[in-house]
Amino acid sequence: MQVVGSSPASRIDQNINLLSRIDSGSITSPLFGPAKNWTSLHWRGKSIDPTLSDSVRIQVYGIKADGSQTLLTTVSPATDTSLSFISAATYPYLQLRMLNSDTLYATPSQLQYWRINADYVPEGAIAPNLLYTLQDTIPYGQKIPIAIAFKNVSQVAFDSLQVAFVITDANNVAHIIPIPKQKILLSGDTLSIRDTLDSKLYPGNNTLYVMFNPNNDQPEQYLFNNFLYANFYVLVDKTSPLLDVTFDGIHILNKDIVSAKPDILIKLTDESKYLALSDTSSIKVQVLFPDGSIHNYTFGDSLRFIPADLSKGNNVASVEFSPSFAPANGEGVYTLIVTGQDESGNATGTISYRVSFTIINKEMISNLLNYPNPFTTSTAFVFTITGSQIPQNMRIQILTITGKVVKEITQNELGPIHVGTNITEYKWDGTDRYGQKLANGVYLYRVLTNLNGKSLDKYNGEVPDGSGKEATITGGLGSTDQYFTKGYGKMYLMR
Repeated sequence: MQVVGSSPASRIDQNINLLSRIDSGSITSPLFGPAKNWTSLHWRGKSIDPTLSDSVRIQVYGIKADGSQTLLTTVSPATDTSLSFISAATYPYLQLRMLNSDTLYATPSQLQYWRINADYVPEGAIAPNLLYTLQDTIPYGQKIPIAIAFKNVSQVAFDSLQVAFVITDANNVAHIIPIPKQKILLSGDTLSIRDTLDSKLYPGNNTLYVMFNPNNDQPEQYLFNNFLYANFYVLVDKTSPLLDVTFDGIHILNKDIVSAKPDILIKLTDESKYLALSDTSSIKVQVLFPDGSIHNYTFGDSLRFIPADLSKGNNVASVEFSPSFAPANGEGVYTLIVTGQDESGNATGTISYRVSFTIINKEMISNLLNYPNPFTTSTAFVFTITGSQIPQNMRIQILTITGKVVKEITQNELGPIHVGTNITEYKWDGTDRYGQKLANGVYLYRVLTNLNGKSLDKYNGEVPDGSGKEATITGGLGSTDQYFTKGYGKMYLMR
């Protein structure tokens, strides 16, 4: 342990010799500038001595951009001096030094002020506290709003400002966004830059670079607060759209019978909320004919494209396809082939959508079956219509085994019917025309049709296969004569 004093209250004295002069000294100013032009120096001071004994000189140093300094002039005793001889391009900064000496009283002259008049350069800074807009994650297809503010924080106005916008994409490719030259920016004023970018051009990770007054286009005090780097990510759309195909409003099974002049509706649905399905090239329609030829359809008479309307809250494009397969094109099995893609190029699937359908030109109707049979509470009717038109009038009569009509079901009651296989929306509940419950037992039924004043012939389940021969179509309602006697079917009501 080293003892410093004899007690905590001990006073320690230390004498140190300093080499100094008590009759002279100096004062150094901070840097003035940068400036466009130097004009004049003004300073004032006063003596506090009984008699004038002070010696005062003002030295002016020029500071270059690299920080080196040079003594340019010494001012004494003038207090107002022109500095126009100094090149601001060579010496953008100046510094003053006051040399004071008083050998008689050893008191310095009291500096009241010193100032340099010049055409100074402005100073600005990015001001995200005033305005800044940029999402860090953007869905593919959404517009990217960008906004940022730049404020003049000096007392000198900017000339019309240049602004640089550069986006470096995921492949490290720089995209220069042209920004027109901006307004003159007065002292204290703020410049707001707003733009909207197309996210489809920048999938993946991106870096935005914004620079006000790039490359020191006009002299400015500092540039370190003029630029901004910001990252944003555009989500890549990799989800396939969905296809939906109906024939006369019905989802058919393979080889189902359809109208020879069907209304085919193709819907393409995409999950994107920003890239509307609006291009006709997104859907391709082909038909394979019974003779093996493939027919391509273009948008015109038979194809009508309805683009998606995002304002309705969904992204669905539709194609109304109204071909005519009769009678010139022949009967048989056709195949609809549809391919689709969304605005991002995602296909609906690795293979094309295909569905086969059967065309029979002649207007016919099959025997009606009721289902279920027997039934307890209700039963519907199943039947097949061929051709290109549905009957103008169709009704089903239900009779007792003695031939008394107890119920007649009209076409309006049956609900919508179409060419092809039908299951009626109407379900008979075992009541008569007055709504009274009928007794359990066997009942007969038959269908009556009218098209252009004639009854429809009976469809027996056979159609040409395109080769000129008759071929039985597997599935659907065809030859059901074994269940009917002289055109009447039987049903059993069992409560």
